[in-house]
Amino acid sequence: MDLLFSLALQILYGIANLALISLGLAIVFGMMRVINLAHGEFLMLGGYTVVVATNNGVNLWFAMLILAPLVVGLIGLIVERCLIQWLYGRMIDTLLATWGLSLLFIGIITSIFGASTSTVISPPLGTVTIGEYTSSGYELFLIFVVIILLALVYLTLKFTSLGLVARATMQNSDMSACLGISTSKIYMVTFSLGAAVSGLAGGLLVPITGVLPNIGVIYIAKAFITVISGGSAILAGTTSASVLLGGVNGIMSYITGPTFGEVALLFAAIILLRLMPTGITGRFFRKSQ
Repeated sequence: MDLLFSLALQILYGIANLALISLGLAIVFGMMRVINLAHGEFLMLGGYTVVVATNNGVNLWFAMLILAPLVVGLIGLIVERCLIQWLYGRMIDTLLATWGLSLLFIGIITSIFGASTSTVISPPLGTVTIGEYTSSGYELFLIFVVIILLALVYLTLKFTSLGLVARATMQNSDMSACLGISTSKIYMVTFSLGAAVSGLAGGLLVPITGVLPNIGVIYIAKAFITVISGGSAILAGTTSASVLLGGVNGIMSYITGPTFGEVALLFAAIILLRLMPTGITGRFFRKSQ
């Protein structure tokens, strides 16, 4: 029984990890149809924000929960104003532009910090004992954070004027503009929020994974697989795909090891998209957010 409970927590952590790294991309790609290949670098920048801040005496929790999303959100704002705002509706152009942006970020960070892995202190909160097994208290904290984050995004989209206006703008920008809505500002705010969520994710993961300039490559593949598998609905799609793919990854990692767990995740996504080309929410939960 202790083994099953410990395994369940590890699977839950895998699901939460997948949802955490994917949510920022789901906001930008799912709502705005911007193929942001620099998404992984936004997570990487969140990680380096925490490393730099903690090395200069800033409290770890403040660096992860406040500074990382704030700094990366500001970077996202600059990127949107200087680059992305000219490319809406041009998917291939945004793909190429953000790919170049990701290379720029990697080059700048490598020249400043080098190519080696940077870490902060070991994960806080110690361990939780489950019979003969132990689990990381910080991993349990991340599960809780993901639940809160998904709830906040849902409440924002569903019950605030910003969420209502943002959804209306993404669905029909011309009609929104005719009603007096500044679609340019809505796009700017939405992209910046997506970047901030990505920065928060990168900051929260750095005590576990560390950070290096090209770590974004690891993040972005999983994020795109999850978002595309989930379909058009942001929250329902991201959550359902994270549960399915994270569950497959967690179970196969326990049985065969982490490498085959990643392979199983990829095969599960391929089979899912073969059976449901529009993703999970294209087949189910069509009215979900």
